Amino acid sequence: MADQGTDAEKGPDAAGSDAAWLALHADREAVERALTLAQARQRFGTDADAIAQARVEEAELLVDLDRILTQIRAAEYRRQPGSRRW
Repeated sequence: MADQGTDAEKGPDAAGSDAAWLALHADREAVERALTLAQARQRFGTDADAIAQARVEEAELLVDLDRILTQIRAAEYRRQPGSRRW
């Protein structure tokens, strides 16, 4: 039992970083859902303007998804023992 870590042993920022990490994954999930809907509107839409708007929305969502995934990778690296900060 002595080798099981607690949040107190991880330091004062552990709870905040865990919450931020979970929030990033929640953001990722929301963007992925919106991206799926935009792609469905492109495939099954009947109005040319709506399809064009869905394409624009898809491009914006892909930029957001890339940004969020980059932040997740950085957060996962920081969660590793011995990770460097620069």
